[in-house]
Amino acid sequence: MTPPLLQRLKSRRTRLGPASYAAVLSLVVLALAGAVGIGLHLPWLFPSLGPTVMLFFESPEQPSSRPANTLVGHLTGLVMGVLCLYALGLQGSPPAPVGGLSWQYVAAGALSVALTTLVLTWLHRPHPPAGATTLIVSLGILTTPPQLLSMAGAVVLITAAGWGLNVLLGTRPAAPE
Repeated sequence: MTPPLLQRLKSRRTRLGPASYAAVLSLVVLALAGAVGIGLHLPWLFPSLGPTVMLFFESPEQPSSRPANTLVGHLTGLVMGVLCLYALGLQGSPPAPVGGLSWQYVAAGALSVALTTLVLTWLHRPHPPAGATTLIVSLGILTTPPQLLSMAGAVVLITAAGWGLNVLLGTRPAAPE
């Protein structure tokens, strides 16, 4: 039986093979999310997707690369971001990058990351990019229902595409606990 593509690339003396594997597949998956976003006129490409796809293709054996961890992580980040945004009365305010960073935004951002970390650690579902997702929401950058749904849709899309490409190329992600 032929070993998986990534394993064959790692067995060579150069690091260019695994680097190319990760780069090309990251490009494909993020371009797919971006194309859907363009077609729907919604933000299907946002900062926390970058580190997520990097985990998928650079470190597919790590627990944080598991599809379940990715989905639970980003969903938790979205929920905690919304909760903190509303709890601190920031809904309807200009986003922090536009209106300026206030103590309320600092509190919403720090609290949302802390709560996301708490939940994911408690559930044994590490996925560090979820920390960026919760900041995107708690800092008011993407907050409307269509934006939040598009974020969730993009996470599902890149998770399915990333996992599917790895499996298709013979790379098995980390097994669930």
